[in-house]
Parts: sequence; C-alpha cells; structure tokens
Amino acid sequence: MSDSTIVPHLFKTEYSKMVSVLTKSFGLEHIEIAEDIVSETFLSALDSWPYKGIPDNPVAWLYAVAKNKLKNHLARNTTFNKIVSEQLTTKDPFNEIGVDFSDKNISDSQLQMLFAVCHPAISTEAQICLALRILCGFGLTEIADAFLSNKETIHKRLHRAKAKLNSEKIKMEMPDDQTINERLNTVIQTIYLLFSEGYYSENHNSIIRKDLCVEALNLAFLLLANPLTNNHAANALMSLMCFHTSRLEARESENGNSVLYDDQDRTLWDTEFIEKGFYYLQQASKWETTSAYYVEASIAYWHTVDNSNPDKWISILKLYDVLLIANNSPIVALNRIWAFSIVHGNALAINEAEKLDLKANHFYFILLAELNKQIDTKKSVQYLSKALELCKTDPEKSLIKNKMESLTN
Repeated sequence: MSDSTIVPHLFKTEYSKMVSVLTKSFGLEHIEIAEDIVSETFLSALDSWPYKGIPDNPVAWLYAVAKNKLKNHLARNTTFNKIVSEQLTTKDPFNEIGVDFSDKNISDSQLQMLFAVCHPAISTEAQICLALRILCGFGLTEIADAFLSNKETIHKRLHRAKAKLNSEKIKMEMPDDQTINERLNTVIQTIYLLFSEGYYSENHNSIIRKDLCVEALNLAFLLLANPLTNNHAANALMSLMCFHTSRLEARESENGNSVLYDDQDRTLWDTEFIEKGFYYLQQASKWETTSAYYVEASIAYWHTVDNSNPDKWISILKLYDVLLIANNSPIVALNRIWAFSIVHGNALAINEAEKLDLKANHFYFILLAELNKQIDTKKSVQYLSKALELCKTDPEKSLIKNKMESLTN
C-alpha cells in the first residue's frame, strides 16, 4: 500500500476502534474529546509518515501516539484530568494511561458503542448519523452526501444526538438480560436501514452506495462475533445483506444506469457472497423462530437460483405471502405482484396490482408498465410517463426513458 493511500485506509479501519476504546475508558460524555484525540493522531501520521517513512507496525504507532496525545490532553485540561484520574485504577495517570487496545477490548468497545448510539432515546435518523460518524469513520461531508444534506445540518444533528447521549446518561455497556433482546432489535433495524440506504439510495446521484453496504456488513459482523448478540435475527440479516451484496455489481451499468433483475448479467454476481448468504441462512435456521429478515433472506436466496428451476417463483410467491403478514408494506406488496405475474400470468397480476392503488409510488407505475408491455403498448408507455414524473434519481429516469424509447420505436 502506498504512502498516499495507507492513512485514509487506516482511518477507515482504525478510527472507530480507537474512538470506541477511548470513549469506553472515560465515558460517553467525553466522546468529542476522544474523537479529537483520534483525529489529531491521524493528522500526526499525515505529517510524519511522508517524510520519516511508514512505521513497521503502523497500527501500533497510531495506538501509541493516541495514548501520548491523551497524556498531553490530561496535562492541559485539569478538569478532565481530575475526572479521568478518579476513573483510572493507577495512581499516576500520566505514566500509565488506562487504555486497552487489545483485540478483545476493541471488539467489546465497538459493540457497546453500537448499542449506545442505537439507544431508543435517540431518533432513528440520528442513530444512523452517529453510526456512520463514530463506528464507520465517515466525515461530515460523506454523511451529508449520503443524506442529500449539508455539513452544517449534519453537524447540528450529531451535536444534538451527542447531547442526548449525555442528558439521558446513556452508558457504554451491554444491556442487561431483561432488555438485551429489545435493544438488539433496534440495533439490527438500524444496520438494516443503513444497508437499505446503500442498496437503494434516493438521496444520491447513484442509486447504489457500496460504501454504506460495506459498513452495514461490518457492523453486523460485530454482532455475530459476540455470543450475546449472535442470534437468529442477526444471522438472518447478515444472510439477506450477503445475498443482496452479491448482485450489486450487476445492478448498475457501466454508465451508471439502473439494471433490473431480469436484465442483469449473472456472470457479475459474486458467488462468494452467495455462499456466505446461504451459510448465514443455515445458521439462522438453528433457532426455533422466524423473523421477517429470515423470510426476506429466503426470498433473496431464491433470486440467486437459476430460472430453469420450476420451484423458484412458486417458492418466492409463497414466501412473499408469509412476509406480507409480518410486514405489510407497499414495497413488499409490489414485489409480490411480480412473482405473482410469473406464476399466474400478467392479466391476473394487473388486477392484483391495481388493487394496491399506489399512485404516489413510481415503482407502482413501472410494474404496471411491465405487466402491460405485451398486452397494451400504449398503456405501458403512459404508465412509464407517470413513473418518470415521480422518479427522483437520474439513473432510474434514464432507465425509464430507455424503456419508453424501446416501446415507441
């Protein structure tokens, strides 16, 4: 790895670890101090490494410099020094900083931080912002870009969320046995929302944000690495995300246009992620329970199966019927109609789709256009025109225009 790329790479991989460990040592009320110390550490690397060379163990160098900067902060700030001194077991905090950068403590600290930022007292939107900032190492510009916002707005949102952490006296610790399942469900939902924003983004020029998908996968790995959080839903969510990730490369053309499932180049599907998805689906099946994530993962699995399999679409339709009971959302209902059309034909599917009457949803009109394509071309074009009016992303607008041209030429 070159001098110009190693620091940004290490920032992505080590920032959240270092902030989590420092914050765990001294409390969430000092999270901004932890962030400042870690940021200063990476600035020191940028100042030093290009001239003195990359250390033999750059990660150890970062951890050592962070400890030194903490010592300097203690020396400058007598108030913080007093607070920290009371928390440390050592009598001389300047000589022995109570910061443990062992692999286990890093993993434990990140998981505890994940539960802290996903506390129910904090809004879902703020939870995702905090997760991106603290646990994924995203800068204000990157977060603002993800939410089609500006740095000032994101800064204020993060400030309010951190103030909430303080006012609610939220601690970095694992929930007790009575609340861990409920709290874990909130964490899993936040990870799913983060992945969903990456898998289909209406807030960005590209409908796919691979960086968000990767970060969601990394956070899910934290859950699976700990026996207390390695449960059915966590495995089911990981399975679902792996299956979806396997098709990311095929969902977008070289020029950035959206590519629908039937038009995707299957040679671009990542078989390694498909295998991982199947593995975690099997792991999730070991529990005597079924979650919506498990049903969605099962549907995603069948989408990786070849169309020549006679059971494919019948199985997918049955699973959508089950999913609708757990999650009767417009998107689930629309996706079910496509499976219904393959099993029962377009004419019956059109009747089913029109019952939904989702006239504010561009996917609704894209679906009706596809179902009418072989029945009434003129009506299909009209539906695409309505979809174009409602569509927000440039890649999808381009897709719709191409479909309209193919029907009118």
